[in-house]
Amino acid sequence: MNINYIHPADQLVMFMQRIYDKGMTTTSGGNLSIMDDDGNIWITPASVDKGTLTRHDIICVKPDGTCVGSHKPSSELPFHAAVYRMRPDLRAVLHAHPPALVSFSIVRQLPDLDLLPSVRKVCPELRIAVYAVPGSDKLGENIAACFADNCDIALLENHGVCIGAKTMFEAFQKFETLEYTANLEILAKRIGKVHRLPAEALRVTETTTHLKMDDFIPNSHSSEELAARRDMITLIRRSYRQGLFTATHGTYSVRLSDGSFLITPFGMDRAYLEEDNLVRVKAGMKELGKIPSRAVGLHQKIYEANPEIRAILLAHPVHAMAFAVTDTKFDPRTIPESYILLRDVKRLPYGEIYTQQEKTAKEFTEACPAVMVDNDCVIVTGESLLKAFDRLEVLESTAHSIINSSAIGSIVHITQEEVEDLKVAFNLKD
Repeated sequence: MNINYIHPADQLVMFMQRIYDKGMTTTSGGNLSIMDDDGNIWITPASVDKGTLTRHDIICVKPDGTCVGSHKPSSELPFHAAVYRMRPDLRAVLHAHPPALVSFSIVRQLPDLDLLPSVRKVCPELRIAVYAVPGSDKLGENIAACFADNCDIALLENHGVCIGAKTMFEAFQKFETLEYTANLEILAKRIGKVHRLPAEALRVTETTTHLKMDDFIPNSHSSEELAARRDMITLIRRSYRQGLFTATHGTYSVRLSDGSFLITPFGMDRAYLEEDNLVRVKAGMKELGKIPSRAVGLHQKIYEANPEIRAILLAHPVHAMAFAVTDTKFDPRTIPESYILLRDVKRLPYGEIYTQQEKTAKEFTEACPAVMVDNDCVIVTGESLLKAFDRLEVLESTAHSIINSSAIGSIVHITQEEVEDLKVAFNLKD
């Protein structure tokens, strides 16, 4: 989907619906705007249900201040206009009240941007805007002051967040990423000591393998490939709805019988992927005109080392990642399903999936179908796409249950004797 071909009013409806559906704003909360090439500000209306917006509800504010539309513009129009005046390079402004970021705003602290490498890349800087009455010129001045030195994100004291970007998709990507890391930090602090990445650690992730691959032109598309594309898109969209990964971070792949594999593309919005966006990789080459995920090299190494693996999912489910950013052990011996599907989840040190991919590939066995990478991701594998997806869901559900249990009492794990009984009953190999 190329957002540049979508009318500003339709973009505002589309992204407000995503924000509302993901529980990151309320019926009356939040507002979005886009400035077009003629200097018009398209903005969401005041006092209209954010869950049922249509393009006819969007207001166009002309450069002379004239409003065109059937409603009043958002009461926060002054700070949207102030951001555009301060930063002519920005063409989209997003303001909302997502729960995790509001938690930080009401204690007047900034969330940590260095728990995962992807966060600092998307949100390089964040500042606090001093409190002022909503809709006031003073609030606009306070927010604009944060944006003055090329900072695009302001956490508003006792209010929410304001984000500026060149497009509404970029603003949404920053917003979603920031709410994710805020939520991650809150969960992680409930279970252990949080470990953040040093600045130099980000350099390890600067892989360019996905950009240097040779191209090939597919002669045909088998029914097996087409079915795999269909099934991948179905589960990718479900994964996004369930919060197993964000709009641009998370990689799925499926191996085909000829040894090639399909993988998610680089940098494309996971919510709107179509079958033809997936990238086929064959003999180290990629489909002409497409860019595969940055994790393509790792996926290829895992397939080469493990003929039985048919699908690989690399994701960032927030409850599981709370363990990955702390020193707290993740133990799946909670209920039989968790142990049967996850077995022994290994922890890998940060950076190893970039610098020692062959070693990483050999970590996967029948007794270890999933690994957790410190401050980075979780990787699950399976003999089918559905089995790998089931493992990912169970991994996140198990982590969620463990974190919740900390407020109730001490966990009583399945004993080693009971584990041995499960191995016999379900034919689990060591």
